[in-house]
Amino acid sequence: MVSYAARMRIMHISTRLILGGSQENTILSCEGQAEAGNEVSLVYGPVYGPEGSLHDRVESHGGIELIETPHLVRQLAPIRDYRCYRDLKKLMRFWKPDVVHTHSSKAGIIGRAAAWKLNIPCVIHTIHGLPFHPYEKAWKNAIYIASERWAAKRCHRIACVADAMQIQSLAKGIGKQQQFFTIYSGMEVEKYLSPKKDNNAMRQELGIGKDDFVVGTVSRLAEHKGHDDILDSLKVELLNNPKVKLLWIGDGWWRERLEKRIKEIGIEKQVILTGLVQPETIANYITAMDVLVHPSYREGLPRTVVQAMLGGKPVIANDVDGTREVCIPERTGFLIDVGDHAALRMAVLELRDNPEKRALFGNAGRALCKEQFAASKMVQELDKLYREVLVR
Repeated sequence: MVSYAARMRIMHISTRLILGGSQENTILSCEGQAEAGNEVSLVYGPVYGPEGSLHDRVESHGGIELIETPHLVRQLAPIRDYRCYRDLKKLMRFWKPDVVHTHSSKAGIIGRAAAWKLNIPCVIHTIHGLPFHPYEKAWKNAIYIASERWAAKRCHRIACVADAMQIQSLAKGIGKQQQFFTIYSGMEVEKYLSPKKDNNAMRQELGIGKDDFVVGTVSRLAEHKGHDDILDSLKVELLNNPKVKLLWIGDGWWRERLEKRIKEIGIEKQVILTGLVQPETIANYITAMDVLVHPSYREGLPRTVVQAMLGGKPVIANDVDGTREVCIPERTGFLIDVGDHAALRMAVLELRDNPEKRALFGNAGRALCKEQFAASKMVQELDKLYREVLVR
């Protein structure tokens, strides 16, 4: 039996390094593993778009070898996908990893195929969010499900950021029960427990009054994130009460369309769009909120919800995927059905009119999340998972 008590060579593969939940999870894993003495590389595809990039953060760390591979792209592209498969095999032969750990659907399918073909000792995949969902075309869902079934046979273990990912995968015939482990997504919890700026400072910076009621959102301005649902639900309240404000943190392809809609409604003075902000400053923006609303149509386990709870804020979120594992109704916030504008409006109004309930939910959420979602805990659990596979 081979001993892996010494440092490991760990290769992570992720489709993109945009500002996003799965990417933050991956980078925190890389940083923690490098700081523990392992040799770590991160393979990624070209980064384009308004969402912003985490490339500079990884580069500044110094302990992670960054490797860009040009054919790793998000969209379905059979010729480029084959070239990516060939490129990844070449990289693995050269780098000789003990562990290949893939993230996201495209990188997960191609990366697992390449690693399995080369008999890499430990092949792990993390499901941050499933590629198939009710809002996708049926033919695309069929391709995704078939691909995930195929790829699940080409890895030793599948880590899930929420129990919901395991349940939904098994229901579609993806993988075997014994392959799955839930490892909750790690956060830099101290940044959210003790932000650098307080409520008054951030509100002054953003031009928000002390008496305003701020409904915050942290997500890309993109499809399935629910920004239109917020406008549809709160349009009347915003028009009737100038002290109700929306704070939208993030950027994306839908910004221009959403700005046009805000102007058509006539609430442009009540919607603050921050644009792209650096991840390390998000905790400061959360302090300016009274409540976080996260009406996303699909999630693995939403990091935004956890981050708001660490900041002591109550949450209103769509009851999808792993969200209910942290947003607990009448304890840390409210869960609503997708597209239920009346329920979203009523939840916002209830929290607006009950500051005691906001404080109660916020304190309960902080207590729930500060231990469970520490990045160090995630890194320790991944280390244990790798070594269990390697010693076998």
